[in-house]
Amino acid sequence: MNGLFSGAAARAALRSAHACLAELMTIVGVSGLEAAADNPGLLAAVDQHEAGVRDSLSTDVRPLTAVILAAYAEGVRDAAFKHGWRAPEGPIDWASDDWVLTRLLAVCTLARTLPPAR
Repeated sequence: MNGLFSGAAARAALRSAHACLAELMTIVGVSGLEAAADNPGLLAAVDQHEAGVRDSLSTDVRPLTAVILAAYAEGVRDAAFKHGWRAPEGPIDWASDDWVLTRLLAVCTLARTLPPAR
Protein backbone atom coordinates (compact mmCIF):
# COMPACT_ATOMS: atom_id res chain seq x y z
CA MET A 1 0.00 0.00 0.00
CA ASN A 2 2.87 2.37 0.64
CA GLY A 3 3.75 2.55 -3.07
CA LEU A 4 0.20 3.49 -4.03
CA PHE A 5 -0.01 6.30 -1.52
CA SER A 6 3.48 7.62 -2.09
CA GLY A 7 2.79 7.81 -5.84
CA ALA A 8 -0.45 9.68 -5.22
CA ALA A 9 1.27 12.03 -2.80
CA ALA A 10 4.08 12.69 -5.27
CA ARG A 11 1.60 13.50 -8.04
CA ALA A 12 -0.35 15.80 -5.73
CA ALA A 13 2.84 17.57 -4.66
CA LEU A 14 3.86 18.02 -8.28
CA ARG A 15 0.45 19.45 -9.24
CA SER A 16 0.57 21.79 -6.26
CA ALA A 17 4.10 22.91 -7.14
CA HIS A 18 3.18 23.66 -10.73
CA ALA A 19 0.12 25.61 -9.54
CA CYS A 20 2.30 27.62 -7.13
CA LEU A 21 4.82 28.42 -9.86
CA ALA A 22 2.07 29.34 -12.33
CA GLU A 23 0.58 31.74 -9.80
CA LEU A 24 4.02 33.24 -9.13
CA MET A 25 4.54 33.67 -12.86
CA THR A 26 1.21 35.50 -13.14
CA ILE A 27 1.86 37.78 -10.18
CA VAL A 28 5.59 38.44 -10.58
CA GLY A 29 6.98 36.78 -13.70
CA VAL A 30 4.98 38.30 -16.52
CA SER A 31 5.61 41.93 -15.63
CA GLY A 32 9.10 41.23 -14.29
CA LEU A 33 10.32 39.43 -17.39
CA GLU A 34 8.93 42.22 -19.53
CA ALA A 35 10.67 44.83 -17.37
CA ALA A 36 13.95 42.86 -17.41
CA ALA A 37 13.87 42.70 -21.20
CA ASP A 38 13.91 46.52 -21.24
CA ASN A 39 16.29 47.05 -18.30
CA PRO A 40 19.79 45.55 -18.49
CA GLY A 41 20.42 46.32 -14.81
CA LEU A 42 17.35 44.35 -13.73
CA LEU A 43 18.26 41.53 -16.09
CA ALA A 44 21.75 41.34 -14.56
CA ALA A 45 20.27 41.33 -11.04
CA VAL A 46 17.90 38.51 -11.98
CA ASP A 47 20.81 36.53 -13.43
CA GLN A 48 22.72 36.96 -10.16
CA HIS A 49 19.68 35.89 -8.16
CA GLU A 50 19.24 32.83 -10.40
CA ALA A 51 22.79 31.80 -9.53
CA GLY A 52 22.03 32.37 -5.86
CA VAL A 53 18.89 30.24 -6.02
CA ARG A 54 20.74 27.44 -7.80
CA ASP A 55 23.50 27.62 -5.21
CA SER A 56 20.99 27.56 -2.34
CA LEU A 57 19.27 24.53 -3.82
CA SER A 58 22.51 22.67 -4.57
CA THR A 59 21.50 22.09 -8.18
CA ASP A 60 24.99 20.81 -8.88
CA VAL A 61 24.12 17.83 -6.65
CA ARG A 62 20.44 17.26 -7.41
CA PRO A 63 18.26 18.26 -10.34
CA LEU A 64 15.99 21.27 -10.14
CA THR A 65 12.34 20.23 -9.88
CA ALA A 66 9.05 22.09 -9.66
CA VAL A 67 8.53 20.84 -6.10
CA ILE A 68 11.93 22.08 -4.92
CA LEU A 69 11.58 25.41 -6.71
CA ALA A 70 8.04 26.05 -5.45
CA ALA A 71 9.06 25.19 -1.89
CA TYR A 72 11.98 27.60 -2.19
CA ALA A 73 9.70 30.41 -3.42
CA GLU A 74 7.26 29.78 -0.57
CA GLY A 75 10.16 29.90 1.88
CA VAL A 76 11.39 33.22 0.49
CA ARG A 77 7.90 34.72 0.77
CA ASP A 78 7.32 33.35 4.27
CA ALA A 79 10.66 34.64 5.55
CA ALA A 80 10.09 38.03 3.93
CA PHE A 81 6.63 38.35 5.52
CA LYS A 82 8.05 37.42 8.93
CA HIS A 83 10.59 40.24 8.54
CA GLY A 84 7.96 42.83 7.65
CA TRP A 85 8.06 42.73 3.85
CA ARG A 86 4.72 43.27 2.15
CA ALA A 87 3.89 42.57 -1.45
CA PRO A 88 3.16 45.71 -3.42
CA GLU A 89 -0.43 46.51 -4.15
CA GLY A 90 -1.14 47.10 -7.80
CA PRO A 91 1.47 46.98 -10.53
CA ILE A 92 5.02 46.20 -9.45
CA ASP A 93 7.57 48.99 -9.77
CA TRP A 94 10.56 47.03 -11.05
CA ALA A 95 12.80 50.08 -10.65
CA SER A 96 12.40 49.90 -6.85
CA ASP A 97 15.22 47.35 -6.38
CA ASP A 98 13.20 45.03 -4.12
CA TRP A 99 15.37 42.01 -3.18
CA VAL A 100 12.40 39.72 -2.52
CA LEU A 101 10.68 40.50 -5.82
CA THR A 102 13.93 40.09 -7.74
CA ARG A 103 14.55 36.74 -6.03
CA LEU A 104 11.02 35.58 -6.88
CA LEU A 105 11.50 36.76 -10.45
CA ALA A 106 14.64 34.62 -10.60
CA VAL A 107 12.52 31.67 -9.46
CA CYS A 108 10.16 32.42 -12.35
CA THR A 109 12.99 32.38 -14.87
CA LEU A 110 14.24 29.07 -13.47
CA ALA A 111 10.71 27.66 -13.57
CA ARG A 112 10.60 28.33 -17.30
CA THR A 113 13.46 25.84 -17.72
CA LEU A 114 11.49 22.99 -16.13
CA PRO A 115 9.54 20.40 -18.12
CA PRO A 116 5.89 21.42 -18.55
CA ALA A 117 3.24 20.10 -16.18
CA ARG A 118 1.36 17.07 -17.39
